Amino acid sequence: VQLQASGGGSVQTGGSLRLSCAASGNTFRIDDMRWYRQAPGKERELVAGITSGGTANYGDSVKGRFTISRDNARKTVYLQMNSLKPEDTAVYHCNADVLYLNYAEEYVAVKAWGQGTQVTVSS
Repeated sequence: VQLQASGGGSVQTGGSLRLSCAASGNTFRIDDMRWYRQAPGKERELVAGITSGGTANYGDSVKGRFTISRDNARKTVYLQMNSLKPEDTAVYHCNADVLYLNYAEEYVAVKAWGQGTQVTVSS
């Protein structure tokens, strides 16, 4: 199981970016999906999460500016980021609770992580 994140980049304050994270591999079911971020010298922070049914939750610092969504058929989670601020600068990682079938045809539950994508917001 792999998660591939994309969509990071550099924008000015007030700009927007859309992150994507697609799962691949022999996934049987994907439950909750999340976006985390980590800025230099800071602890990792939960940005947003979404259940398989579409219920979303957000960190206080991004409420009203970021929107998480998912396309279950495409095994993809998105993060629309609007009104970006310099303090949003960080490496953003996607995470998912995945149930997959291994080579022994056994169901295995894992928390999969994407490789991270850099978001830089300049003032």
